[in-house]
Amino acid sequence: IHTSAATVAVLPEAEEVDIDIRAEDIRIDTMRASGSGGQHVNTTDSAVRITHLPTGIMVVQAEKSQHQNRARAMQILRARLYDLERSRADEERSSSRKSQVGSGDRSERIRTYNFPQGRVTDHRINLTLYKLDRVMMGELDEVIDALIADHQSKLLADMGIDG
Repeated sequence: IHTSAATVAVLPEAEEVDIDIRAEDIRIDTMRASGSGGQHVNTTDSAVRITHLPTGIMVVQAEKSQHQNRARAMQILRARLYDLERSRADEERSSSRKSQVGSGDRSERIRTYNFPQGRVTDHRINLTLYKLDRVMMGELDEVIDALIADHQSKLLADMGIDG
């Protein structure tokens, strides 16, 4: 007889994150660029600083052209916000997976399939059936009905109603 445990996590497919930057969520400051560039640097506000107010992310571009700086700063800001949102989604997915999988220890078992005895036991609801061959062929109505009844009785108990 071989004993083993398996864990399964059911997660939604990852979606592409769409970054929408609203005008009221950003502050754009222009200033004189520092560094080389001759007299032009001292006369033109070409440097651009964009601050995303909800997150506090700040991007600065200080090349010669204000229009190019603004466009490039928006690209960088969008990339950083995308990365932030992607990290948040990954963290959420990771915690969801951990809560579903648990430790994988045998003490967390849900169901036992005992082939020598032809028995299947669902440990969550203390259901034992000596119909393993039929359960393995997909006849799950008895198991599903018992799980639904247990779930409904727990809901009623949570509401303070005896079921």
